[in-house]
Amino acid sequence: MSLIVQKFGGTSVADCEKIVSAARKAIRAQREGHQVVMVVSAMGKNTDVLVDLAQQVSDNPPAREMDMLLSTGEQVSVALMAMAIDALGSKAVSLTGAQIGIRTDSTHTKARIRSIETSRVKQLLDDGNIVIAAGFQGIDENLNITTLGRGGSDTTAVALAAVLDADTCEIYTDVDGVYTTDPRVLPDARRVPQIAYDEMLELASLGAGVMHNRSVEFAKKFGVPIHVRSSFTDVPGTLIVHDPESKTRPVSGAAITKKEARITLEGIPDEPGISLELFSRIAAKAITVDMIVQNISKDGKANISFTVPQNELKVTLDAVKQASELLKPENVTFDEHVSKVSVVGLGMATVPGVADKMFQVLSEADINIQAISTSEIKISVLVSQSDAQRALQAVHNGFELDVTPEDSPTEVSSVRVRDVTDPAIVVQRLREMEDLAIDDIELDRSQSLLLVRRVPDRPGIAAQVLNAVASKGINIDVIIQNVGRDNSANVSFTCPVGDYEKAFAALEEVVQEIGAGEVEGNREAAKLSVSGIGLRSHTGVGVRMFKALSSAGINVDLISTSEVRVNVIVDEHEGEPGLKALEAAFKDVLLDT
Repeated sequence: MSLIVQKFGGTSVADCEKIVSAARKAIRAQREGHQVVMVVSAMGKNTDVLVDLAQQVSDNPPAREMDMLLSTGEQVSVALMAMAIDALGSKAVSLTGAQIGIRTDSTHTKARIRSIETSRVKQLLDDGNIVIAAGFQGIDENLNITTLGRGGSDTTAVALAAVLDADTCEIYTDVDGVYTTDPRVLPDARRVPQIAYDEMLELASLGAGVMHNRSVEFAKKFGVPIHVRSSFTDVPGTLIVHDPESKTRPVSGAAITKKEARITLEGIPDEPGISLELFSRIAAKAITVDMIVQNISKDGKANISFTVPQNELKVTLDAVKQASELLKPENVTFDEHVSKVSVVGLGMATVPGVADKMFQVLSEADINIQAISTSEIKISVLVSQSDAQRALQAVHNGFELDVTPEDSPTEVSSVRVRDVTDPAIVVQRLREMEDLAIDDIELDRSQSLLLVRRVPDRPGIAAQVLNAVASKGINIDVIIQNVGRDNSANVSFTCPVGDYEKAFAALEEVVQEIGAGEVEGNREAAKLSVSGIGLRSHTGVGVRMFKALSSAGINVDLISTSEVRVNVIVDEHEGEPGLKALEAAFKDVLLDT
């Protein structure tokens, strides 16, 4: 008998009428021959009400007691759901996270799942019950109630689907699927029938509110198909699986992160360990750093910029101040009125010209790019908040995301793909649950590195620089644009070492055309990459990477980050030692498949 996990969010159980509607969906699935586990969130705004109550009695409530309080919201929902199913003539049992056996660490308000006991749930299912699980919660080794933080019910649902070996995980919500961008922001956004895990991970980290990245990490790690569906209509929804919607279209979605803050340290020493000194202090405060851009040094000095959520700017600046005592930057600047606009797609890895097109459409819209960071499947640019909406519209139109690809599937399959069948490996992964999982550590020796320094910081400059190179038939890989001084910008990129001289000459031509700037390069560079699951939600990954390279005496020239991969560019002769250092540093979390 197949098993389905159905998750109903707060809007889907906001009142008793909606609870009865959700109960009918579960009963219908059971009568169609499936075993059913429901994961239920707190009703509507119930969590907000509980938070408000806590704030009325305490300005700083203890985290343990907040978990005790907030967990009651889901307990109300599961009990009412069980009553509704019983009233409709079917059998149901409601369980708290502790009763299921969801074991977590002891990080209150944002705990991570360590393991899940399955025997009780399986017995109840075999006895003909619909099992109703409280989302968002678990219990630590000292029997304290814990909560999983933002997106916790999604995480509970996908985790249960993983350990129960469910065939699919249905996420019922107030939207009818995943769109090419937020339809509340752009009305011409298009619902996609299918999207790949890696694409969804990137979009989730960029603010797509349909799914939380932790739950998608689980799904990818255990091969669980996620079916995002509307609680209120019978629209087919969207499947999140291994493969993208289209194999011919390079971009599958666009996203905007409106409230970002950019911090730049100018004139810091360009030597091993500098990134570690900075980002270890930031990671110690559990701050999630997003875009990291570092330019090639000049006279032993480099600039490094990065973004953080706008509401974490103050605490980040405190960490930067601590690091500055050692780094002694010539200047520290920040801007809390920036937004990030990104495009995502698995096809970028094989289709050239995506970055050129993005920069061109932004140039045509007269939008200035403050910073650029690229990875294999994502291009992100930093723009002024006032330009963010226009920028999103420009890239969405430019890549024709409102048009259905010719090879878009008319039907999508939710059959679970179990890429790992060795029972020992499966047990190991289940035991580790939410631990960081590194898929691969790679060394690419075929790269060369080029930089155009101090070109005018104006709309279209990145397009002008990079088009000059691309027009020569040169494939550009990692692209970084950093904030320069005095209204200038620095644009760096990598390309195949065999094209170095041709690229250098193209840059010299464009510098003459612009009438400003200087060209530098390193013909023999290497790219080191760490890819895996949990790179963003585990804030210490970058620190571990920088620490390993620093300990090996290896200096980093460029950094680019994404949800599933961190790339650093180093001198070619440091590539092999760097690879060995990273393999040793991540040995404990490197997946053995």
